[in-house]
Amino acid sequence: MMRLMLIGVCLFMSLATARGDDFIEPLPGTEPLTWEGDLADRMMAGLHKFVEAKIATAIQKRDFQWDRDTSSPAAYEKSIAPNRQRLRKIIGLVDQRVQVHLERVAEDDQPAMVAERPNGRVFRIRWSVLDGVTAEGLLIEPIQSPIAHVIVLPDAGQSPEEVALGQQFVWDLVAARVQVMIPVLIDRTDRWSGNDKVAFTNQPHREWIWRQAYHMGRHIIGFEVQKVLAAADWIEGRFGQNAKVGVAGYGEGGLIALYAAAIDTRLQSCLVSGYFEARTRPWEEPLYRHVWSLTREFGDAELGAMVAPRSLIVEYSNSPRVDGPPPPVGGRRSGAAVGKITTPSWDSVTAEFQRINQLVPGGFQERTLLSNKATPDQPLEPMSASASTVMLKLLGVSGSLKTGVIAPGRPVEIKLDSALRQQRQVLELERFVQRLVRESDVTREKYFPIGTLSQPRSAEGFVESTKKFRDYFRDEILGRFDDRLLPANPRTRQIYDREKWTGYDVVLDVYPDVFAWGVLLLPKEMKPVEKRPVVVCQHGRNGIPKMLIEGNEKAYHDYAAKLADLGYIVFVPHNPYRGEDKYRLLSRKANSVKASLFSFILAQHEQILKWLSSLPEVDSSRIAFYGLSYGGETAVRIPPLLDGYCLSICSADFNDWARKVASTDAKYSFMFTVEWEMPYFDMGSTYNYGEMVALLAPRPFMVERGHGDGVAPDEWVAYEYAKVRRLYDALRVGDRTEIEVFDGVHEINGQGTFRFLETHLNWPPK
Repeated sequence: MMRLMLIGVCLFMSLATARGDDFIEPLPGTEPLTWEGDLADRMMAGLHKFVEAKIATAIQKRDFQWDRDTSSPAAYEKSIAPNRQRLRKIIGLVDQRVQVHLERVAEDDQPAMVAERPNGRVFRIRWSVLDGVTAEGLLIEPIQSPIAHVIVLPDAGQSPEEVALGQQFVWDLVAARVQVMIPVLIDRTDRWSGNDKVAFTNQPHREWIWRQAYHMGRHIIGFEVQKVLAAADWIEGRFGQNAKVGVAGYGEGGLIALYAAAIDTRLQSCLVSGYFEARTRPWEEPLYRHVWSLTREFGDAELGAMVAPRSLIVEYSNSPRVDGPPPPVGGRRSGAAVGKITTPSWDSVTAEFQRINQLVPGGFQERTLLSNKATPDQPLEPMSASASTVMLKLLGVSGSLKTGVIAPGRPVEIKLDSALRQQRQVLELERFVQRLVRESDVTREKYFPIGTLSQPRSAEGFVESTKKFRDYFRDEILGRFDDRLLPANPRTRQIYDREKWTGYDVVLDVYPDVFAWGVLLLPKEMKPVEKRPVVVCQHGRNGIPKMLIEGNEKAYHDYAAKLADLGYIVFVPHNPYRGEDKYRLLSRKANSVKASLFSFILAQHEQILKWLSSLPEVDSSRIAFYGLSYGGETAVRIPPLLDGYCLSICSADFNDWARKVASTDAKYSFMFTVEWEMPYFDMGSTYNYGEMVALLAPRPFMVERGHGDGVAPDEWVAYEYAKVRRLYDALRVGDRTEIEVFDGVHEINGQGTFRFLETHLNWPPK
């Protein structure tokens, strides 16, 4: 007798949603599922455990990413060139700088010179960096012609004026005839994070730029490194290629100094103060420090080694204390990411500094770790007298040096509106990124020429021509884990007994500590050896499987149960985007090892498809995907990468994704919400929804869209879907794609989509 009849020998009370000891009978061929508690929470804990182990392993195995040759400086530069190029890519250092022009700035009846002392004069300056982007700051010129140059980078919480007029380090350099440039950094306040048309947020300016830039393949780190390198361009242009140039930074400025020196060999000496450490938990730092795939290849020691054979100074000083983003006051929208900065332990700093010895020989690079000689574990004050002495020595500045005393001088009152300068700097970067967003269609077409690839090819030829784009999307945008799937080891328990179907909790092993969980709905009345189509129904953000099955939840309307009533086999997986910042931090952790939230989801769905295909009731050639909201987001990311899905339906999500994620002038944008995990590095320049659906084509694809859905306006949806329609028509499979727009909101409509499933899954059979 058929398998489903065997299940019926057990007598159960008819309950809508009973769980626990009353329903422990497993699906035949599986082991009993005996886990107690919230399976979603259990899944999340396992995912965090898995990825943290991945991070620890990646740190230990970084050497596999390198092939250093320290036989000579030239050999070393050649050997690390691929690593340097990858570093440039992931910090967004990809734009051509414009020809640099530096000007002394006199504004509002204030002279360009803002201070004068016996050893030097302080000027307000601006210099060109990128198209429409400038750097601003101060230039301190020694009275005599300079014999060296140092770019001094303040922390993001400091102004150039604070450093220039109150930092002994700077005037030690000037006294030794060193010209000093001090750029302003984008700060951590939130005054300009938003706009009058939509709202203002509590995102620090650095995060505000990071969130829009990251999705377009840029980064606040890359922008500020560009400003440093533009300063080096100016120095080189004015003083020649043999000019002695160093870079020094504190806090966030120390970060920028380290990255800049790792990138550009013109920077002959680098001082890092209040930043350097062993970064074993980078996800605990502010979001604007987050760099895609960084942990796999680069720690602070690796960056320090990239400075070799040039000199490196690390100063153990108090880091700027950051306890989190600004509080949302004055009606600002909350949603900034969590993240703190604290002073690392002496052990963390020394361990990371000593690790450089394992990467390049001590004789190959002159490097110094500065600390309090009496009590090394007590941090120094930033930019100490010892730091200036060592930096001058490493720059080859000779002569009698007087350090430790700021020369008295004739002070000049500075009437500088630093807030307006900060506004200019923030808005210049925002305009630069927003231009990238507006032009992203053209950028993506150059990268992925769908129109060219679709003609005059057959559908099969198109699939072959897009293979490399599918691989790039999986490996470089979403990221993936290389681990092999474990045996599924299915465990089940019955949790539903309805008139037409029976429901089971199902748990499948995926990786160590990682499992897939979902609810399987099996029709009761099936003919012997009959195989039926499956619809995989996917919930949205903060959902769980039962919300699609019972309770008539307003977004889902029990659509999974309704499909089971129609005779489909239905599987309702749990995707791990529940628990607010728990899943966002999970994605951020995964990002550090070149993976993402969808890397887990991809592996889970791969295992789900394998298991479903093994069931005797399932027709493995007819497994469809139908997801709402975050589940709709899944619908255009996972089925294109898994051939086991024969079609996909995207409900309440499809739109112009680059604008949705990165636009700063649209009320629909994630820039104004808590969803800080939505930017995927460089996705906006490579894949939007049209491109992702092209990876699915020519398999059937449908969009379900309510006019009142606040995820995006109808115009965005129609614009992006037009590309899909054009592609399917070009491939002569126009009957395989549809869009249904209905008078509704962010919800399942279940009309046109059900007909679409009936047509393309041939159920009921005609």
